Amino acid sequence: MEKFILNITASSGEFYQGYCESLTLPTGDGVYGVQAGHNPVLVALHMGIAKFTVDGETREVLVGDGIAEVTPTFVLLLVDSAERPEDIDRNRAEAARIRAEERLQHKQSMHEYYQSKIALDRAMQRLQTAAKYKR
Repeated sequence: MEKFILNITASSGEFYQGYCESLTLPTGDGVYGVQAGHNPVLVALHMGIAKFTVDGETREVLVGDGIAEVTPTFVLLLVDSAERPEDIDRNRAEAARIRAEERLQHKQSMHEYYQSKIALDRAMQRLQTAAKYKR
């Protein structure tokens, strides 16, 4: 199977760089699939699981919102965050969920409301992902 270079860069730094055989990306409409030779395109990413195959082994990573630049020979993911599902700290994610829900109970500006909603969505996605990958 043909390969392409995949680079996943989060706001905290480079998460992964290497060859990849196939890739599925989380979008607002579902998932978007990529293989070597794909036509150039920019894809808006939504927080969710990105799956990529390296040497026949599928790997998964929880990515935050971002953008993917796809070309025939490489894919660059620029995302808010990236973490392996098995590395998610469930206690920390649960605490973040509780904090976000408490903030939503208080009167706040529209900006603060949307920030709280984003924090709650992020915490819920992390908890759901962690539940699938019990240690």
